[in-house]
Amino acid sequence: MKLTKLFKEFFESEKSTGIILIGCTLISLLLANSAIGSNYIDIWQTQFSGHSIEQWINDGLMAIFFLLIGLELEREIYHGELSKIKNAMLPILGAIGGIAVPAAIYIAFNYGTPEQSGSGIPMATDIAFALGILSLLGKRVPNTLKVFLAALAIIDDLGAIIIIAVFYTKTLMFTNLMYALGIFAFLLVLNRLKVRNLIPYLVAGVFMWYFMLLSGVHATIAGVLLAFAIPFGNGDEKSTSYILQHFLHKPVSFVILPIFALANTAIILNGDFGEILSHHYSIGIATGLIVGKPLGIFLATFIGVKLGLGKLPSRVKWKHIFGVGLLGGIGFTMSIFITLLAFEDATIINNSKLVILLSSLLAGLLGFTTLRLTLKKRK
Repeated sequence: MKLTKLFKEFFESEKSTGIILIGCTLISLLLANSAIGSNYIDIWQTQFSGHSIEQWINDGLMAIFFLLIGLELEREIYHGELSKIKNAMLPILGAIGGIAVPAAIYIAFNYGTPEQSGSGIPMATDIAFALGILSLLGKRVPNTLKVFLAALAIIDDLGAIIIIAVFYTKTLMFTNLMYALGIFAFLLVLNRLKVRNLIPYLVAGVFMWYFMLLSGVHATIAGVLLAFAIPFGNGDEKSTSYILQHFLHKPVSFVILPIFALANTAIILNGDFGEILSHHYSIGIATGLIVGKPLGIFLATFIGVKLGLGKLPSRVKWKHIFGVGLLGGIGFTMSIFITLLAFEDATIINNSKLVILLSSLLAGLLGFTTLRLTLKKRK
């Protein structure tokens, strides 16, 4: 199976991003727990135009990240693994299982508690880390497995986006939402009129983001809507969608996500780890990511194949699917992002972030080890 130039670029950028994110996380943890820890944490809480720097990062810069996710999803639908329903079914089923089972496990531990709202936390997969760890296995990884994991993670993120829009909208300002959707409709008209210039899309996209922010629906949703309004054309290197996606890869991978990691992993490690890990929400997050993700992905794809709804990619065996399922338990970026929406208590947020980091680390190690033992070296 040959990989497209853009997919190779995407895969390689995710490999580098994963390594950089690990470095940024370690730096942030060290600084937060050093002699200058309070000053470092205060930097991210500095107010600018009515919002903290951390909020501008999470509501503003991350909208660009979601724009890139939307463009990647669009490409997969038109030209990638999701363009043919038979090929698309396996990662779709895997993503559904990988969302439903972790959520069910979390709810089982937290049903009826104030922390029940965190059920979306273990649903997410961090594309950068998952693909980054897979890339460390080199040429022994079949291209079909790379594409399966990429498609699975992208669909998983789409699920997270829908969950954010539906379940984490606390107050809805209907008028502002209508303004945002009106701008989206205007962009769709531009698309139908075959306007290929990026400038009107980007300018209108900023206004759509602004009204979405005021509406109460999380502003990052505007990034996804903008992605689907931008003309795809025939998908070649001259298409508007391709040009923007190609341009965004490096800023998102090497600027936006590292800044997000620095701002959101400033965790003070001064509590009793045993106590932190004993909370119901901690158990739900850890079990959901480490157990629920691989179990859900494996069972959903296995049942789907047995029912004839999909088929295993070439050179991929069930033990590889299980290994990829373990990598799916690396929540990190998206899990932390949902944590910030799900909880308001600073202690619970801090504890949840720590559990996400530890669970993602363990899931990554288990996934890497499983795939390294099960994938044969290629000469």
